[in-house]
Amino acid sequence: MQAIEISVNYDFICPWCWIGHLNLASGIRAANLPVPVSIQYVPFELNPTMPVDGMDRREYRTAKFGSWVRSQGMDAQVAATALTAGVQFNYDKVSRTPNTRLAHQLMQYALSIGDARKTEALYQSIFAAYFSEGRDIGLLGTLVEIAAKAGFDAAATEEYLLQGRGLAKVLEAQRLAQQQGIRSVPTVFIEGVAISGAQPPAVFASALQAALDRSAA
Repeated sequence: MQAIEISVNYDFICPWCWIGHLNLASGIRAANLPVPVSIQYVPFELNPTMPVDGMDRREYRTAKFGSWVRSQGMDAQVAATALTAGVQFNYDKVSRTPNTRLAHQLMQYALSIGDARKTEALYQSIFAAYFSEGRDIGLLGTLVEIAAKAGFDAAATEEYLLQGRGLAKVLEAQRLAQQQGIRSVPTVFIEGVAISGAQPPAVFASALQAALDRSAA
């Protein structure tokens, strides 16, 4: 049976991308489709000019939103929504806003291996490392450790990242996304139909069923 094609435009610094992906997974289960789904992960850097070493999160968020108090209020709202999706955000553990380019290159490595289960595990684990554990996902060592726990070879992963492999694909994917008019994430395409934002599971389930109906017609 032909799989339903899904592409997920995301950034690991975006909390709504993790929440949206969890809702997508719930929507897939709820739709109970008679055909499989195939998910592609499309990188989109929200902070492409972020220093390689990242920034102090309090400093960055204060500059971006005008005050640390406002930032904390927004964090609390996001954390409450995340709980409904089944994950714990621990912003009190997050001290830095990372550069996510290396993490995107790691995802390119996973995609090149072609193991959908391990790629999904890696994707979820990078988000969890940052938002739940407060780890710096801009660091090579952190990413290699996360990859190893997701079932990837640590030495091969480190070599891939040290050689800068995957970078061209990350940059090209972002160029194409901009050509498509994508300006924010998460943006999910289900058989070419765009869904913007961290929509509830029912929205994704409905879109999946609609895609199935179109293919049947």
